[in-house]
Amino acid sequence: MSSVLVAGGAGYIGSHACQTLRDAGHDVVCYDDLSAGHREALLGGTFVEGDIRDVDLVRRTLRNHGVTAVMHFAALLSVPESVADPVGYYRNNVTGTLALLEAMVAESVGEFVFSSTAAVYGTPERMPMTEEHPTRPVNTYGETKHAIERALPHYERAYGLRAVSLRYFNASGADRAGRLGEAHDPETHLIPRALSAITGGPPLGIFGDDYPTPDGTCVRDFIHVTDLADAHVRALNWLDDGGASGSYNVGTGRGDSVQKVVETVEGVTGRPVPTTVGPRRTGDPSALVAASDRIQRELAWTPTHSGLREIVESAWHWHQSGWRGAAGGAA
Repeated sequence: MSSVLVAGGAGYIGSHACQTLRDAGHDVVCYDDLSAGHREALLGGTFVEGDIRDVDLVRRTLRNHGVTAVMHFAALLSVPESVADPVGYYRNNVTGTLALLEAMVAESVGEFVFSSTAAVYGTPERMPMTEEHPTRPVNTYGETKHAIERALPHYERAYGLRAVSLRYFNASGADRAGRLGEAHDPETHLIPRALSAITGGPPLGIFGDDYPTPDGTCVRDFIHVTDLADAHVRALNWLDDGGASGSYNVGTGRGDSVQKVVETVEGVTGRPVPTTVGPRRTGDPSALVAASDRIQRELAWTPTHSGLREIVESAWHWHQSGWRGAAGGAA
């Protein structure tokens, strides 16, 4: 089994990936600066506190722990914030990732699983979107992820570093055993905001109800974080087995509207979700749905927990636990 460094492993998706790696028998080193993640989310294993831009520290960590592969979740992830602060996003998401890759090359670590995003596609031209869809990001967040995707083939040609980029859509839900969950600060994701609204938080703001969709609200492809973590482990196994570098969508191929999410939250919890309706957000497409045939075919991955009700049930179970340690975000 591999010794894997998980950059951003104390965040929402990273912590779930760490647990899935350990469950699969891998040695895991979590590397995080705790600017948004939490020590409590680690659930054991090795932890190194540090910034991914600290090349010397990353190199020592790779060397000292015999790391053979890196998973990278240490990124800023808010689209509106990226538009307001492009400097911060380029500094962390691009400069930080290039520093991480520099350390990998220097220590001859040749396998890289990259947490990318559907935002690299920009405005959809057809649905569901395949990996061959044009990549034309429309915001800074998508641009920073796209920049790294474009850099990776050059690193493979020059240094032999093989990489899988996973472009995912709406990561949602919580660990089905109740060990981990989602609690960003501030929270921007739909399902935890809806759950907060029914437990004393502010009403759920819905951005636009006049889209050309069946109920007028945006349609998105929601993927359970457990399925997402499994996709990362399968990508690592693919590289371990000599598989080629590439990019894969991670989604269900099915879209659910914001209104459907609200109704599902109400059905699961038995409580009404207070909502307000405001204008559309700039750049929000009416629908984003992934075609995930490639990852299912090549990596033998299948979303087994990503029905909307199961996602909401797991998130609600986590929300009721009272612990808010596994926040996601930058590392």
